[in-house]
Amino acid sequence: MEFIEDIEHFENEGLALTIGFFDGVHAGHRYLIDQVRAVADDEHLKAAIFTFWPHPRITLNEHYKPNLLNSLDEKKELLMSSPLDYCIMTDFSMDLANLVAFDFMKEVLVKKLNVKHLIVGYDHRFGRNREEGFDDYVKHGLELGIKVTQADPYSDNNYTISSSFIRQLLAVGEINMANHYLGYPYALSGTVEKGQQVGRTIGFPTANLKLNIPNKCLPKIGVYAAMVGVGDKHYKSMLYIGTRPTTTVDELSIEAHLFNYEGDLYGQDITIYVEDRIRNQHKFEDLATLKKQLQKDARMAQKILMRF
Repeated sequence: MEFIEDIEHFENEGLALTIGFFDGVHAGHRYLIDQVRAVADDEHLKAAIFTFWPHPRITLNEHYKPNLLNSLDEKKELLMSSPLDYCIMTDFSMDLANLVAFDFMKEVLVKKLNVKHLIVGYDHRFGRNREEGFDDYVKHGLELGIKVTQADPYSDNNYTISSSFIRQLLAVGEINMANHYLGYPYALSGTVEKGQQVGRTIGFPTANLKLNIPNKCLPKIGVYAAMVGVGDKHYKSMLYIGTRPTTTVDELSIEAHLFNYEGDLYGQDITIYVEDRIRNQHKFEDLATLKKQLQKDARMAQKILMRF
C-alpha cells in the first residue's frame, strides 16, 4: 500500500475509491475498505481511500477539539495493513471545504484522482456544508462518468460500528468491547514526565504520561490492566486515569505502574495498551487505605494479564 500526499502529480489507470476521516481504522472501516477492494478487483481498478489531516471540522472551526482515537502516525500504521493500493491523504483546506459536491467530484475526483467508481459510506456526506446526499452524488456521477454506489454498513449484535460508537464505549469504560470492534488494544502514547511522586512513597511508582496528541479520546476514569511498550519491550502494568481525590489533586493524570520494571522512564516515549477495566476512581481515607486497594488492583491486573 502506498501513501499519496501530492495529488497534483498523482497518476493512475483508474480508481475505486471511498472518502472519510477513518479515525480508529475500526471494524466498520475495514468492512468498507473490503468493499472497495472487491469493487476494484471486479472492475480491474486500483483500490484507494481519500482521507484528510487534520480533522475537517478544525478547518471549519479553529476552536473545535475532536476526541481522536488515533494520532496521524497511528492511523497510517493501521492503514498499512489494509488491502488498499493507495491511501491518498491531503490537508483539508478552506478551498476544498468551499467546493460544492459537483465541483469536488469534477475537480478533485475526476481531474486529479481519475476515480472511476466512488463507493460512498452509508452515512457519509461531502461537499460544501454537507448539503447534498447519495442521490445527488449518483446524479453528478452520471454526468461526470463516475459510477457511484453506497456501501453497506457494518453491524454486529445490532450495533452499527462507527468511530462515534467506539468513543461512546470508551466513555463508559467498555474497553473490552471497544478493543473488540477496533481489532486491537486501545493505545495511549506519549512522553513520561515527572508527576507528584506520591505512588513512589507507597510502593507503586508510576510513569506519568503526557499524551502526544492533547485531544486524544480517553477511556472512562478508573483503574485498568494494561501492557506498556518501552522501546522493543512490553511490560504488564496497572493503569490509572483520573484525578487524585485522596491527595486532593484535581488535575487529570494518566499513570502506569509497570510490574517488574527497574529504571528511569523520565523523558522516554512509551505506549500504553489498555486491556481491561478493573474499577472506578475512589477517594480513600488515607494513603495506607489507598495502598491496600492498589495491592488488590495489582493482583487483579496480573490475573487479567496472565494471557499475555
